[in-house]
Amino acid sequence: MRLYYGDSYTLAGHTFDTTRKARWVAESLRARPVAGVAFVEPEQVTEEELRAAHDEAYIQAVKSGEPRELAESQGFAWDPQLWPMVCASTGGAIAAARAALSDGVAGSLSSGLHHARRARGNGFCTFNGLALAALDALERGAGSVLILDFDAHCGGGTHSLVGDNPRVRIADVAVSPFDYYEPAGRNRLELVRDAARFMPTVERLLGEMDSAEKYDLCLYNAGMDPYEGCAIGGLAGITRAMLEARERLVFDWLGAHARAAAFVLAGGYVSQALSQDELVALHRMTIERASEASRGWAR
Repeated sequence: MRLYYGDSYTLAGHTFDTTRKARWVAESLRARPVAGVAFVEPEQVTEEELRAAHDEAYIQAVKSGEPRELAESQGFAWDPQLWPMVCASTGGAIAAARAALSDGVAGSLSSGLHHARRARGNGFCTFNGLALAALDALERGAGSVLILDFDAHCGGGTHSLVGDNPRVRIADVAVSPFDYYEPAGRNRLELVRDAARFMPTVERLLGEMDSAEKYDLCLYNAGMDPYEGCAIGGLAGITRAMLEARERLVFDWLGAHARAAAFVLAGGYVSQALSQDELVALHRMTIERASEASRGWAR
């Protein structure tokens, strides 16, 4: 299974989980490899590719730092390394989708995607790699794309960009109202405020996404911030065991309903109740389950 990552994913001077944890996860995987996982360094997304989902003025602001308010609209202090960092991690999300269409399953250690809008960033997200990857896959011949967004927060940016595309469906389970939106058409958003309802809601929503034909591609935004120890988004009662069960359920479901699946890391933040090592262990669950699924993938 190809897993996209390069040191450029963490270039920005702004120190925060979203700008650092890809390296933490990569270091863990190098120290304790997951069977079948092969690191690949992606090409950076190009400005032309970014224009498929983002305004030119916003792209140039992130590149140049001016106007500063727009360049920092995702919440990070701008420096010259922000541009190559977000171009690399966004390129990784797109590359993972392309690899999945070829191999069946692939991933990227990208995060900070689903809140970004066409003309600005939001909620630690600079460019929307989920929307860009979906549009790229459709351009390359995919007939249908499903976006599963199980980050703690609602994916309003993704919905604003591709929510009205008839060949894209969005299934979003959140535990925080941040970036809430009213889903259009066949898209679904469930806001869970009781941990006892979390897994039943995931199961029900996946059932609602059943289709007579397999989706050509699923993009899975695998957030670990619903975890009860996560200070940003965590919901009391959502345990590691529940998230592990979620990952197993998701990849089992994808094996039956998608021809290809690509994942990214999404949310997860260190706190007094969640150490860096514990956060990495949560994200490793996605990678371990994806690699296991890739070895028996039926397309």
